[in-house]
Order: sequence, then C-alpha cells, then structure tokens
Amino acid sequence: MAQIFVVHPENPQSRLLQQAGDLLAQGGLVAVPTDSSYAVVARLDDKDAAERLRRLRGLDERHHLTLLCRDLAEISHFAKVDNPQYRLLKLATPGPWTFILEATREVPRRVSHPSRKTIGIRVPDHRVALALIEAAGSPLLSTTLIPRDETLPLNDAQDIVSRYQHDLAAIVDGGSCPFEPTTVIDLTSDIPQVVRVGRGDPATLGLS
Repeated sequence: MAQIFVVHPENPQSRLLQQAGDLLAQGGLVAVPTDSSYAVVARLDDKDAAERLRRLRGLDERHHLTLLCRDLAEISHFAKVDNPQYRLLKLATPGPWTFILEATREVPRRVSHPSRKTIGIRVPDHRVALALIEAAGSPLLSTTLIPRDETLPLNDAQDIVSRYQHDLAAIVDGGSCPFEPTTVIDLTSDIPQVVRVGRGDPATLGLS
C-alpha cells in the first residue's frame, strides 16, 4: 500500500519529503506533482527503475524516460549541451518542457534510448517536485503518470490513490496541478524539432 504524504504546494514540509526520498532510496516508485500533471519517479541509480516505470505505463524501451533536474548545471552533467542548446534551455527552464538530448556517460545505458543514446531532460517549475529531488540528493528518473491505454495524464492525488495504491511506494499529494503533459523538443539535430505540444507554447521559444 502506498504511503500518502499531504504537503503544502508552495511550502512543502521537508520532513515528509525526506520520508518519500527514503522510500525512493529503498527502490520505491513515487508519484509527485509537477508543473504539468503528476509524474511517477524513481532513483536513477536504481537498476530496476527504468523497467518498472515502463511496465507501469505500458511503454517499450524506445519511449524516452525523463530526468528531473534541479537546475541547468545539473542538466550538463547528464546531457551533452552545446552553446545554442544551452541558450534555449536557459530560456525555457524551469518550466513545462522536456528536451531530448544526447546522454553523457553518467546516464546508465538501461535508461537512455537503446539506439539513439538520448534521454529526456527537464527542470520542473514546481516547488514540491524540486523539493523531492533535493531530498533524494540527485536527479530523478520519471515519466508522466498517464494510465495504460489512456491519453490524458493524472492531476489529482486521490485518483492516483484509487488506481495505483498497490503499485507505488508513496504518493506525494501537493494538490491538483495542470492537466497537460510537457511540450517535448528534440535538440539532437541542428534545428530543434517539436515532438509533442503540451503545456509549453513553442512560440515563446521562437519555435513552431
């Protein structure tokens, strides 16, 4: 049964998030609110995390998982970023964007795309999500919490409890959040490619 941690969305209680971080360290999956719906997260150094996240969502290994990072400096540790990419990332983060970038050697091969060696990267603009990353002490492997065979993400903690209480170690209830996934932009070619339009408006980054 998942533990439920009810936290304040703007000033989350560090004690509760540390307990959620401890469950992550024990190999658990945790649902957490972000600036673009709820996500389910795990530790990057958990050898089974990627497989369990994909199984929960019904995804294959070609679907990009995403690293939730605290800031731009942390992104550059896990993804190869050139100057034009950095300028775009600086303009967009934090916010409801996921960027596909070439992974560095710090990203385990089991986590990156099997043929492209790429990874999704983002910095959420949500205090609860950032506080959980801080409590865990490292970026978190994540995927948007979209139920299997459905298209819309979940944004209500009680709905997550009813659906996933036996699959998750914890659910961090920070209240409802936006009902859209992130906008996904592939930065692995010379011209950025908008892969999915979500909450982030590509026009604000000069993209179409």
